[in-house]
Amino acid sequence: MDSLRRQMTTLQRQLVTMHDERMAELAKANERIAELLVLIERGKKRSTRKKEKKAADPPPELTDEQRSAFESRPAPPEPRGAAHDHPRPKQKPTGRKRLPESLPADVFERRPERCPCGCEDFTWVDELVEEKLDVKAHQRRRVTHRHTGRCTRCGRRSTAEAPPSPFPRSKVTCDWLAWFVQQKFQLLVPLDRVRRTLRAEGIDLAMSFLVSQTAHAARLLEAIDGEHWRQLLAGPQLATDGTNFKVQIRGVGLQHAYLETYHHEDVVVFHFELEKTGTTQAAKLSRFAGVLLVDAESRYNETAALPGILEANCHAHPRRKLQDAEQMQPVLAAEGGRFITELFDTEEEAKQRGLVGDDLVAWRRKHAAPVLGRFRVWSDAVYPSLLPDDPLAKVIRYYRRHWTQLTVCLDHPVPLDNSGSERLFQPVAKLRHNCLFAGGPEGGHRAAVLLGIVATCQRLDVDVRAYLTWVFERRGTHRKHYELTAAELTPAAYKHSLASR
Repeated sequence: MDSLRRQMTTLQRQLVTMHDERMAELAKANERIAELLVLIERGKKRSTRKKEKKAADPPPELTDEQRSAFESRPAPPEPRGAAHDHPRPKQKPTGRKRLPESLPADVFERRPERCPCGCEDFTWVDELVEEKLDVKAHQRRRVTHRHTGRCTRCGRRSTAEAPPSPFPRSKVTCDWLAWFVQQKFQLLVPLDRVRRTLRAEGIDLAMSFLVSQTAHAARLLEAIDGEHWRQLLAGPQLATDGTNFKVQIRGVGLQHAYLETYHHEDVVVFHFELEKTGTTQAAKLSRFAGVLLVDAESRYNETAALPGILEANCHAHPRRKLQDAEQMQPVLAAEGGRFITELFDTEEEAKQRGLVGDDLVAWRRKHAAPVLGRFRVWSDAVYPSLLPDDPLAKVIRYYRRHWTQLTVCLDHPVPLDNSGSERLFQPVAKLRHNCLFAGGPEGGHRAAVLLGIVATCQRLDVDVRAYLTWVFERRGTHRKHYELTAAELTPAAYKHSLASR
């Protein structure tokens, strides 16, 4: 009987405990429901206030003159098809591409040994050519036996000269250093992945060794990068833009720095800066005199105020803003977008005709200037009917504020947009994603030098690795044999030397 009573007492305690736990959970659920009800009520009040606010801001009252101007605004260009306002990219050709003829080929001949009937006597009537992409081990050793001889006449000893190396006592050849720079700054492979790849082939290199190779390569190419900068400052026009680039500073930690690009035609230069200020920008371009194509940012105000510099702004940014404004103003924003699309269509036609220089300026004055003139009249007629915070109103204010800079293209053969600078930052963005940060300010400067050289080679359609091998041989231990200046070692000079052969 006592055992039964103890069991009943234990069960009663368990039931009480379970009841208390369930009641606590139910109380928490009720509290959560009350919180959700409060949030729902707040949301209703906010939506009501927004509706009241929208109702309190009616469209501005137009005068008879403004209403007349709005109704008689210039008609936008007629669409040239369904994809006129937002043209789709051209469809890429499908099917397999042929392997390049310049690729080294291993040719093999295979003939049947005997017929299924057992006969070995053939008369060859046809052949099938099968071409496949193949790969062989890349990493090799270069073993050089430098023999020493004694002159039989004077008795002096002479040793054969060593092959060219990128720097004295180098562990790698010029070709290997060129391959390494290509991996890092053209193919955007992180150093740790390069190290793992080499280790998989039995080559164990320290991370510090790979970092030192980057430093040596940047040091060899600094003078050529400086020559590119001199050419840009001496040119008639220049385009620039910037993007974030993180660095790791000892004792400080991870810091947001800045990577700038400057380019014109086939020359590209990157600069690394720890700060993003207009004073630094103006100091760099104090010796430049010409047209400067930039985005409409306040940090370029000091630079634009320098004597001899004419600022030009980008049409691509407001074009994208007009597309975004179609959500609020589907009719009017689409009308404005067709004006800007027509402007870019005239530029594309000029490009297809191969117009440059003064011929391009004459074409723009004849075809692009009327489009911009009608757009200005259209925007003046539409603007009074818009609320100040309307996205379309913001685009029109942008054009009004920067009209002088946006129409520089009518008098100078400068591009309509600064998209070329943004395209140069595509590999930077991938490198930033793969590597997260540069080693420090020195690493940021080295990255800027090597990225600029690689980008220039790509614009000139020059093989990056072949050029780097060529320049390392002439800037390394055999420099005294060539005695070439930086201007004679640029990618353009290398391409010219190939053409002269």
